[in-house]
Amino acid sequence: MAKTAFLFSGQGSQYPGMGKELFENFAEARAVYECGGDILGFDLAKTSFEGDEATLSQTKISQPAIFAVSMAAWSVVSKDCDPAALAGHSLGEYAALTAAGAFTLEDGFRVIGARAAAMQKAADQNPGAMYAIVGSDEDTVARVCTETAGYVLPVNFNAPSQTVIAGETAAAQAAADTLAAMGAKAVKLAVSSGFHSELMRPAAEEFSAKIAGIPTHPLHKPFYCNLTGKRMEENCDLKGYLASHLISGVHFHEEISAMIADGVENFVELGPNKVLTMLVKRNFKQVSACNVENLKTLEKWRASL
Repeated sequence: MAKTAFLFSGQGSQYPGMGKELFENFAEARAVYECGGDILGFDLAKTSFEGDEATLSQTKISQPAIFAVSMAAWSVVSKDCDPAALAGHSLGEYAALTAAGAFTLEDGFRVIGARAAAMQKAADQNPGAMYAIVGSDEDTVARVCTETAGYVLPVNFNAPSQTVIAGETAAAQAAADTLAAMGAKAVKLAVSSGFHSELMRPAAEEFSAKIAGIPTHPLHKPFYCNLTGKRMEENCDLKGYLASHLISGVHFHEEISAMIADGVENFVELGPNKVLTMLVKRNFKQVSACNVENLKTLEKWRASL
């Protein structure tokens, strides 16, 4: 039987109404939102389903809201499929780790709440920008960043021809403009700072202190991680990893390659939209990829089993 990996969506994938159909049709999905609301102290379902784009784009809101959709989808699909691997993109790693057993759902929401608050505070204090650079290779993107005045660097390695840069607002824009003039497409991301860069150093320190007392548990599923692009080792310092994760790069296409090398043939993205699904489809033609975020996508996936 073909091996399946579940992928979990990252920040920027959010949209008003996400997760509503799962909430309305599955008791286990409703339980996820109720848990999140209890832990975080606000009506997570109402905010997710009725909040506008501006509200949902706030880091302190978008992160727990995306985590909730992802875990709601997981609560439904995990009854039908036992995955061979779990992974996420940036924020999505927290859902993947919770699904893998590192955190209880309650503690997963506590960790996400701490991360979102720390990153929102750091973004307010250290504004910056991020751009997706499409159609240029990683070496060229890195060279342009190095040659640009100010602080900017490649941080998300989504595909061989798609790299996200992050840094100070002016420096990131200058590097993006240079790469666009060289023929690449530069798309500014809807974030308020340069995530996965040193601009998040204060967030990493605050976050690390806030989660110090939250217990972690051994993983019961293989988890492939952003920092190395490989399967996480069993003796990894998980909390240290998560603190480093805020200021380190995301080696997404490397971890997809690692999962394929280990026999994964099907990828299923859980969470809002299908950003990761499209990245896999475009760059790894030898495998299948789909997403589950509502009733239509759920039934389509179930029909493929």
